[in-house]
Amino acid sequence: MERLNGKIVAQDIKNQIKIEIESRLTHGKKPPCLACIIVGDNPASQVYVSSKVKACNAVGMKSVVRALPEKTSESEVISVINQLNNDDEISAILLQLPLPKGLDERKILNYISPEKDADGLTDILLGKLFAGTNKIAPCTASGIIKILDAYNIDPCGKRAVVIGRSLLVGKSVAVLLEERNATVTVCHSKTKNLADITKEADILIVAIGKEKFVKADMIKLGATVIDVGINRTDNGIVGDVDYENVKENCSFITPVPGGVGPMTIAMLLSNTLELEKDREV
Repeated sequence: MERLNGKIVAQDIKNQIKIEIESRLTHGKKPPCLACIIVGDNPASQVYVSSKVKACNAVGMKSVVRALPEKTSESEVISVINQLNNDDEISAILLQLPLPKGLDERKILNYISPEKDADGLTDILLGKLFAGTNKIAPCTASGIIKILDAYNIDPCGKRAVVIGRSLLVGKSVAVLLEERNATVTVCHSKTKNLADITKEADILIVAIGKEKFVKADMIKLGATVIDVGINRTDNGIVGDVDYENVKENCSFITPVPGGVGPMTIAMLLSNTLELEKDREV
């Protein structure tokens, strides 16, 4: 069993981004700037935004945080997005999810200009993703593909099973895996005989937010297991996969923390840089 170390892969990506930004500056170009919008006081969201700002600083990117109160109205959030859309200093915009109850996430997300959509979640960029014409994909999904590439795990011809069908991860990574010629099955809460399906997976990706849900008897011997889950417990952060129970059955497995999480932020930086470069064309 080999651990897929997302920290190392993510650091390699960030090092490359830093070098490219330094080169851009020597040629008189401005550094990319990521704008993060956070609504409310969700502690986990605050940690995520803080880590994104820190990551921007580490590679020479600028960042702007627009923190809005819990009771902010839909129209007020949209107004902030429109201001950032029209601000030429802003390369990319990230709306930190989840939003407080009462705010329509899909509606608000679609006010972000596709030319500044750092997370690739507007309907236009998702349409391009499904059409195979995208350059920007949701960060976690593209981070999963990058970590497979880094460890020379080729999805071509493999049976891939994805548990979870969110736009952010499940549906998006399924499309990216299909682009790599994997045969993909997407499972969800209504799937019957789930373990029978997961035991056929050469590559199993789990993104459901259920603590230690996947056990050893659900894994094909020698499979690659990608755990996207981040579940906060009294004993610390754990994934959707029962790591200690499962690891001996795998060829490769991501730990939690230290697996997919760092990749998500690295791909956010990558997307921000790409969006800035596209604006210059």
